[in-house]
Amino acid sequence: MYQADAKRYHTMQYRRVGKSGLKLPLVSLGLWHNFGGVTLFENSREMVLGAFDLGITHFDLANNYGPPPGSAEENFGRILKNELKRYRDEMIISTKSGFYMWEGPYGEWGSRKQLLASLDQSLKRMKLDYVDIFYHHRPDPDTPLEETMGALAHAVKSGKALYVGISNYNAEQADKAITILKDLGIHCLIHQPRYNMLDRRPEQGLYDVLEKHGVGAIPYSPLAQGLLSDRYLNGIPEDSRAAGSSVFLKHDAAFDETIEKSRKLAELAEKRGQTLAQMALAWLLKSPVTASVIIGASKLGQIQDCAKAQDNLTFTESELNEIDAIAQG
Repeated sequence: MYQADAKRYHTMQYRRVGKSGLKLPLVSLGLWHNFGGVTLFENSREMVLGAFDLGITHFDLANNYGPPPGSAEENFGRILKNELKRYRDEMIISTKSGFYMWEGPYGEWGSRKQLLASLDQSLKRMKLDYVDIFYHHRPDPDTPLEETMGALAHAVKSGKALYVGISNYNAEQADKAITILKDLGIHCLIHQPRYNMLDRRPEQGLYDVLEKHGVGAIPYSPLAQGLLSDRYLNGIPEDSRAAGSSVFLKHDAAFDETIEKSRKLAELAEKRGQTLAQMALAWLLKSPVTASVIIGASKLGQIQDCAKAQDNLTFTESELNEIDAIAQG
């Protein structure tokens, strides 16, 4: 029988999410890849339990995570039932809906039908009565925003979600969504954007909007899918996404240019006494708007390495300028 590490809350720092009563660990675990039906279950289990032992209480999923879609939630539900059930009230479990999940006109985007049906499916897969955070995964260009936000509000009022959030919304879209939820009596807890040292789009007004409304941010892809880690610094591993058929990461001229930036950033990280991954996470956490960062992993050692980012969260002005010159040069 699994017994959580008694020192887990002594080693992890927690930060309040915007203007709310909720705190998240500085590092959260995302189950996008490596937790689905095509991966070794025992490795997924080891990562989830190992993360919890580190004080990582937040586990981030979505309806279509796998592969195949839905299998990450099923596997997480299995781990929860067999190992973590008695710790449920110590955990923050989030899921999302909006990307393609099932056939027909209601299997994606942001209609009330789609969101609430998807939430019910997610709860069944994870064998839960509620999730802590339910996100709309991406803006819907065709459904009125009032309908989408109304569905999120209903999820809270029905007791199937404690909080709601949005993901992949730009500054203007986020401002409107947050305001609509507020008018419905629901505070938008959190926004999940793609953000890292190489991808600065959230700096184009989004973080200003979140700060104005008291909404927290939890960036995903903080390591740019491994490009801001030691994984590619000495070549492309055979088991990496860049070496395979991943549509998200291709080995081309732009890839080689990015790796050269990563090598320079790694040199700076070494001077700071950190790995490149640790510095990349710490860089995101320098903003008080950032409540946590979502990491992905294929083995427990990567999670353990990332958790150490919290050991050095301060940057000198010179270091920040050097990071900007390298990453944006």
